[in-house]
Amino acid sequence: MKNFASRLMLTLLFTPSVFAASSIELAVRGTITPSACTPAFAGGNVVDHGKISAKDLVQGNTTYLPTATVQLSITCEASTLFAIKPIDNRSGTATSPRDFGLGLINGDKKLGRFHLTPKDMTADGVAVQPIASEDGGRTWFAEHIWELGVLWGAGAMDDASALLPSRVLVLGLDVNTSIARADQFDLSDEVSIDGSGTLEVLYL
Repeated sequence: MKNFASRLMLTLLFTPSVFAASSIELAVRGTITPSACTPAFAGGNVVDHGKISAKDLVQGNTTYLPTATVQLSITCEASTLFAIKPIDNRSGTATSPRDFGLGLINGDKKLGRFHLTPKDMTADGVAVQPIASEDGGRTWFAEHIWELGVLWGAGAMDDASALLPSRVLVLGLDVNTSIARADQFDLSDEVSIDGSGTLEVLYL
């Protein structure tokens, strides 16, 4: 690293002066946190709706599948300020831009979507409320349906404007899945419901 810095400095020093004013600074910054957080789903990370008969799907409207609930915990080595960043692993396939996709069928048709609703959230054993941020964690607001494109977090029950640090965050996530109107699909063969999302712990 020292050798690279020295060569870079020499290059700058011996550049002809005619170019002296044509320069720009690049800063690289960050923070190394001493605490790590581990997310985990109790009972597994798969919501399986089993086999659904094509004739049970609504032809001219959305079909809503039964809501499933998964339990999420995020455990940190010490009290840590963190948020959850949702990532759609089937990006571009959802029938709503703020929800997770279920994949494509019949070549290019969007099968449907799913979204997550947090509930029964506790931070270090104390009840908290779900909040969200649209500006990377600078400001926060109460949000009871978590969507893509925002950060998710926990706030005090009487203050949704600030993210709370915690060591152990526990919550339920209702997984609400819907299939688009069936009359646009060719369902003569079996079709897989292929939704997938990643929840990334983001340190703030």
